[in-house]
Amino acid sequence: MNQSTINQSTSSAPPTPAQPDSICYLTREASVHPLDLALQNQLAQWTGGISPASVILAWLDWGLHLSFAPGKQMELQRSWQQQMAEWPLFLGQALQNGLPQSETGDDKRYTHPGWSTWPYNAFAKSFLQTQSWWDSATTGVRGVQSHHENVVSFMARQWLDILSPVNYPALNPEVLEVARNTQGGSLQHGMQHWMHDVTEAVQQKLHADAKVKDLPYQPGRDVALTQGSVVFRNHLIELIHYQPLSPNTYAEPVLIVPSWIMKYYILDLSPHNSMVRYLLEQGHQVFVISWKNPDAADRDLGMNDYLESGLFAALQQVSEITQHAAIHATGYCLGGTLLAIGAAALAKQQTDDNASAIPRLASVSLLAAQTDFSEPGELGLFIDESQLAMLDALMWKQGYLDGQQMGASFQLLNSRDLIWSRIMRHYMLGEEESANDLMSWNADTTRMPYRMHSEYLQHLFLHNDLAQGRYQYQGQALHLQDIQVPLYVVGTRKDHVSPWKSVFKIHQLTDTPVDFILASGGHNAGIVSEPGHSHRSYQLGTSSVPGEIKPDAESWLNTAVTVQGSWWEHWHLWLAKNSSSAKIVARQPDTVASLGAAPGSYVMMR
Repeated sequence: MNQSTINQSTSSAPPTPAQPDSICYLTREASVHPLDLALQNQLAQWTGGISPASVILAWLDWGLHLSFAPGKQMELQRSWQQQMAEWPLFLGQALQNGLPQSETGDDKRYTHPGWSTWPYNAFAKSFLQTQSWWDSATTGVRGVQSHHENVVSFMARQWLDILSPVNYPALNPEVLEVARNTQGGSLQHGMQHWMHDVTEAVQQKLHADAKVKDLPYQPGRDVALTQGSVVFRNHLIELIHYQPLSPNTYAEPVLIVPSWIMKYYILDLSPHNSMVRYLLEQGHQVFVISWKNPDAADRDLGMNDYLESGLFAALQQVSEITQHAAIHATGYCLGGTLLAIGAAALAKQQTDDNASAIPRLASVSLLAAQTDFSEPGELGLFIDESQLAMLDALMWKQGYLDGQQMGASFQLLNSRDLIWSRIMRHYMLGEEESANDLMSWNADTTRMPYRMHSEYLQHLFLHNDLAQGRYQYQGQALHLQDIQVPLYVVGTRKDHVSPWKSVFKIHQLTDTPVDFILASGGHNAGIVSEPGHSHRSYQLGTSSVPGEIKPDAESWLNTAVTVQGSWWEHWHLWLAKNSSSAKIVARQPDTVASLGAAPGSYVMMR
């Protein structure tokens, strides 16, 4: 392969289409008065991108319908009376025996033995009762829109978590015990941690590159260490071809498509937990897309750019490098959603006259990736017309959505663990935070272009065009049922970003064999699940076969078996089963025409 071939952009990719009819980005922007955008931009800066109108409408919807529901009001009053009636007996038992463990349910915040002693048991019971009452009050009100109900319920939980006695040193027996044992040293250390974090936050505001220096794990030095070469680069991606770790490899290469809202090296962290290295050790050829971190100049990059200059360009290059071998395409998070769109588009193009020039897929693996957004989980709380208008206004001036702005939303989704638990451990108990590669990667934030972010929220999250068969490419609606290659789909049990039941809906949208795996852990830790990692497991059910009745998530779960260990091992065997039986001599990256060594330059962009 010569230098001109390596450096080409997308000339050999599927033809670039005209602007699709389904994209309304430019029309929406042109129809808004600049004064409105300017005002809404300032408001978005104050609210962190949350639409006040959306919040007010949700509470009005709930409040008005509750006011017209005397039966629900009577139920809530009865619930409150029953809770009050528990207190005389509880106080008598609590003073003598402490708070029974069953009182705390599965709330891990109250597992310390001190919460079963007086008066902390009373604090805990009062909070848990209040939490239970508000959960009942904000749900099941007849007539309230489901989206508004979810918003109100979510906000009530956030406010209650702020008021939890766990968050106040004088009311938290664990904090008081540690303070006594350390003679106040824990509180002193906690104050030092708080001062350090405040100072660091101020420095990041003053110096844009401060976070680069503070990353404890730097790509190319501590993480992203697997050896390889950048064999292709355009304005949006770098394509990395890794050096094989076995003399012979499967003929079909693996192309990994990470989400563009994250740095790719989450799949190539430290050597012991690198998915890339694991695949290489099992005899697979591996390629990875590294997305450029966009800036204001990239504001007009849209979903079609990510499809053509990203996925299709990478597929074309991998196909040429491997002499047109079929490709095991693997997408993670939004990279998986993009891959599903691309796979459907390629399947439709296979009937065209130039089908021989189109890259062939051997299989598609979707890792924590949604294709049906009808139930996107709590992330859907931030998606409605009012909220999208506010996000558009927030991005309007800077031309992108900043990674820290996205990170704040993800933290809210799991605030109990990511915010309040950290505050207690770090500031009130004075515990040091032990940095690890995954936490460092999480701090290495990325941005999203104005147009692309607006389009994917509008067409995927809000209108669910892909699942409904309305998502258009080159003027034609795409259908996931056109995909004929086998699918390997992974959901993670504690996923707040791509809920596993939402990921599972791919069964209803396709008519091809589907192997579904439910891994332990969350959106990131459940995917970075290397062999040998303690407490890792996955659930495995019967494969979905074309023509048979599609299972629903609950029935699948009831028959699934639990396997201890890493799902990576099962995935490798599945990839091998869907590969040619005869291996080939390992193919080395073309270092002569290389554009640099892995991890490349795009991953370094801040």
